[in-house]
Amino acid sequence: MSAADPIANLQTLTRCRSVTPAEGGALAALEAMLLPLGFKVERMVATEPGMPDIENLYARLGTDAPHLMFAGHTDVVPPGDETSWSRPPFAGEIVGGELFGRGAVDMKGGIACFVAAVARHVEQHGAPKGSISFLITGDEEGPAVNGTEKLLKWAVERGETWDACLVGEPTNPDALGDMIKIGRRGSVSGKVTVFGVQGHAAYPHLADNPVRGLLPLASVLMNPPFDGGTAEFPASNLEVTSVDVGNPATNVIPAKAAFAFNIRFNDTWTADTVKAEIVRRLDAAAIGSPLRPERDPARYDITWAERPSHVFLTRNNALIASLSGAVESVTGKVPKLSTTGGTSDARFIKDYCPVVEFGLVGQTMHMIDERVALADLETLTQIYGTFISRWFDNALLS
Repeated sequence: MSAADPIANLQTLTRCRSVTPAEGGALAALEAMLLPLGFKVERMVATEPGMPDIENLYARLGTDAPHLMFAGHTDVVPPGDETSWSRPPFAGEIVGGELFGRGAVDMKGGIACFVAAVARHVEQHGAPKGSISFLITGDEEGPAVNGTEKLLKWAVERGETWDACLVGEPTNPDALGDMIKIGRRGSVSGKVTVFGVQGHAAYPHLADNPVRGLLPLASVLMNPPFDGGTAEFPASNLEVTSVDVGNPATNVIPAKAAFAFNIRFNDTWTADTVKAEIVRRLDAAAIGSPLRPERDPARYDITWAERPSHVFLTRNNALIASLSGAVESVTGKVPKLSTTGGTSDARFIKDYCPVVEFGLVGQTMHMIDERVALADLETLTQIYGTFISRWFDNALLS
């Protein structure tokens, strides 16, 4: 069966139960698609103490510059209650012009379409005027420790360099052609613990209730706003994501109370400067918030989550113009250049080459009955094919 058919490619991939951290046959299926096209394919297993081993794949067609990378992941989130699906989540069934399956949108569909686009390019034009590579991880939906970050370092140690990268994550909110991601906000998470003195709720003068301190500390992180946004990014935003006292008794004042938070920050900040601003706010709030009147300021401790995500913005005109032009040529729409949304593996790739993201419509990703329109698979394949031709033409001219 020809790899030029994105529907067949996606059916093959969705039938692989590659729930993180399992490979599930997905990388083997991808390898079988790429080898007949002339790719050299390597499978790399990344390890980390205390973490499951992860299989990753790197494939390259060609040896010359310029070098275009396509990056993505074959691992998927769990399907949840499979009996709630109208079609089995790992069957790749087609009903009413849609293909159902876990990962159909996020993001086996993007991989299937890029494989098809490369296959068509090879059939119609021969090998590219340079090199194309696939950098595919099995750990994007997991902790992302043994995935793209280690695969990139592994490839660089073997002499690989890239001139640009397209990540096939679902970027379009409503229809193909809506949005290209040209950057991502940074992300920092943490946990604040406020300490008090445990005691009987009927004798509060003998205790210090840490909840009295938690409330103003949490409040000062959510207001005032950290900034008003920038030309390319929306305003930074911090959300308190959980509050935990760990106290099952209603007549006991707890000894401590904690809250967790996450901030998505724009290019006004770095991970270090936004952490410093959070601590400044907490210190000021603690001084003004004794747990009881005329007592000492609230005592707190903050623990930061490991490995913050750093903000980045891609300014490579050849890459952005090639993709935007391809989208407009195929769909007639001028895509919005955006930095919204969560993080992706582009946060690792940005340190090696310019990177943008464009893929399917994301409305059903991670949901019961995740599915993609067959027409969108064909349209995305055409966009990717047009992008490949335009990017190599532009890269060779620059």
